[in-house]
Amino acid sequence: MNDSCTPAKMSAAWTSSIINRWPLWLAPTIAAFYPYLLDVFHLSVTSAGGIDLAAALLLLAVFSVPALGLIFACRARGHTLDDTRARRLGLLLVATPTLYCFVGVNLYMLGSPVADGWVWTTAWLALAALATFVPGSATAALTPRHSGPALRVAHGLSGVIVTVFVVFHLFNHLFGLLGSDVHAAVMDWGRTFYRATLIESLLVAALLFQVVTGLRLAWQWSATPGDHLRLFQLASGVFLAVFILGHLNAVFVFARLWGGIETDWAFATGAPAGLLMDPWNIRLLPHYSLGVFFVLAHLGSGLRVVMLAHGASNKAANVAWSAVASVAALLSLAIILGMTGLRLV
Repeated sequence: MNDSCTPAKMSAAWTSSIINRWPLWLAPTIAAFYPYLLDVFHLSVTSAGGIDLAAALLLLAVFSVPALGLIFACRARGHTLDDTRARRLGLLLVATPTLYCFVGVNLYMLGSPVADGWVWTTAWLALAALATFVPGSATAALTPRHSGPALRVAHGLSGVIVTVFVVFHLFNHLFGLLGSDVHAAVMDWGRTFYRATLIESLLVAALLFQVVTGLRLAWQWSATPGDHLRLFQLASGVFLAVFILGHLNAVFVFARLWGGIETDWAFATGAPAGLLMDPWNIRLLPHYSLGVFFVLAHLGSGLRVVMLAHGASNKAANVAWSAVASVAALLSLAIILGMTGLRLV
């Protein structure tokens, strides 16, 4: 009998393979249990009647999930197929908060008898197993194929159209700090423009173009390692692609077609329960917060690339990105505080 085929040695080899390939299964395993972090955070908030120290630490754990995704993507510095898979799984982990909302809305419309958390966890654990046991190569390099400059330029130009709407939309949400009536007044004024048939059609087309081109660019550029700022650009792009699809789905399919719901301040904030006190709405807290942060920080990443292409120093480009990201973080905090009940008047 060949000793190399004994059950003990086969089990040891199998265990060793799992341990050595942890970069491939850890990200989807973390994503699998993301809903339960939100559940525990919600339980802590409702028990305390607000955010106390324990809830704050749990909220930090919730936001650490996409942060870990970026760390995993940056850590995969090699050129092998396994490294590429690890980078892409890390980027997908970054999009966990918005992907969970997207899945939840669609399962709700489908009337799924199974809780969306169970569907979510099963799917991610299956992906973890697939990533671990599907034959790959830890040594063979993957030949990258990058798109030419035309696609990147087209992505940037369509992004200009989207940026005009995004700036107004975020400006509108800031007025939530002054009350829902003020927010509604600003929104009604804006809707006279962006809900005009031609403008709305152009905006939706630009958003979908951003999704398609952005995902293609992310897929191609994730085939090779990069510095942390380039991977942040890819990660924020993947998050926004899912966020845009989810937002369009929630507004046009769920609200307008399926539910006949007005997409106003009450819709956005999950009234009457709100974002914090409802077990389903709690997922919207990181979804909205990171959506605001990533959309502005992604623009900052694009600005950095343009600056470098026009001869700016790395230091100047990085400082510009840091400034935009800092503003994005502050704006995200202000908007989410308004959406959870803070008023300045």
